Amino acid sequence: MSSLSSLSAEVAALTELLSRSRDRLVSLTEPLNASEHEDVLASLYEAERLLRASERALLRAGRSIG
Repeated sequence: MSSLSSLSAEVAALTELLSRSRDRLVSLTEPLNASEHEDVLASLYEAERLLRASERALLRAGRSIG
Protein backbone atom coordinates (compact mmCIF):
# COMPACT_ATOMS: atom_id res chain seq x y z
CA MET A 1 0.00 0.00 0.00
CA SER A 2 1.43 3.35 -0.98
CA SER A 3 1.84 6.06 1.60
CA LEU A 4 -0.88 8.16 -0.09
CA SER A 5 -3.30 5.23 -0.03
CA SER A 6 -2.55 4.70 3.63
CA LEU A 7 -2.99 8.40 4.34
CA SER A 8 -6.26 8.45 2.44
CA ALA A 9 -7.54 5.48 4.44
CA GLU A 10 -6.57 7.13 7.73
CA VAL A 11 -8.25 10.40 6.75
CA ALA A 12 -11.41 8.52 5.77
CA ALA A 13 -11.42 6.65 9.08
CA LEU A 14 -10.97 9.85 11.05
CA THR A 15 -13.73 11.54 9.07
CA GLU A 16 -16.09 8.69 9.89
CA LEU A 17 -15.10 8.83 13.57
CA LEU A 18 -15.83 12.55 13.72
CA SER A 19 -19.18 12.03 12.02
CA ARG A 20 -20.19 9.33 14.51
CA SER A 21 -18.95 11.45 17.42
CA ARG A 22 -20.96 14.43 16.18
CA ASP A 23 -24.07 12.25 15.92
CA ARG A 24 -23.56 11.05 19.49
CA LEU A 25 -23.10 14.61 20.67
CA VAL A 26 -26.31 15.72 18.99
CA SER A 27 -28.20 12.90 20.71
CA LEU A 28 -26.95 14.21 24.06
CA THR A 29 -28.56 17.59 23.45
CA GLU A 30 -32.00 16.29 22.50
CA PRO A 31 -33.32 15.49 26.00
CA LEU A 32 -32.08 18.75 27.53
CA ASN A 33 -34.50 21.61 28.06
CA ALA A 34 -32.97 24.83 26.75
CA SER A 35 -34.30 27.02 29.55
CA GLU A 36 -32.91 24.78 32.29
CA HIS A 37 -29.57 23.85 30.72
CA GLU A 38 -28.65 26.81 28.55
CA ASP A 39 -24.98 26.80 29.59
CA VAL A 40 -24.56 23.07 28.95
CA LEU A 41 -26.36 23.27 25.61
CA ALA A 42 -24.23 26.21 24.49
CA SER A 43 -21.07 24.22 25.17
CA LEU A 44 -22.40 21.12 23.44
CA TYR A 45 -23.51 23.11 20.40
CA GLU A 46 -20.05 24.70 20.21
CA ALA A 47 -18.45 21.25 20.36
CA GLU A 48 -20.78 20.06 17.60
CA ARG A 49 -19.84 23.05 15.45
CA LEU A 50 -16.14 22.35 15.91
CA LEU A 51 -16.56 18.65 15.10
CA ARG A 52 -18.46 19.59 11.94
CA ALA A 53 -15.69 22.01 10.93
CA SER A 54 -13.05 19.35 11.56
CA GLU A 55 -15.03 16.84 9.53
CA ARG A 56 -15.21 19.27 6.59
CA ALA A 57 -11.46 19.93 6.82
CA LEU A 58 -10.74 16.21 6.69
CA LEU A 59 -13.07 15.78 3.72
CA ARG A 60 -11.14 18.53 1.90
CA ALA A 61 -7.86 16.83 2.78
CA GLY A 62 -9.21 13.52 1.49
CA ARG A 63 -10.22 15.11 -1.82
CA SER A 64 -6.77 16.68 -2.10
CA ILE A 65 -5.12 13.31 -1.60
CA GLY A 66 -7.20 11.88 -4.41
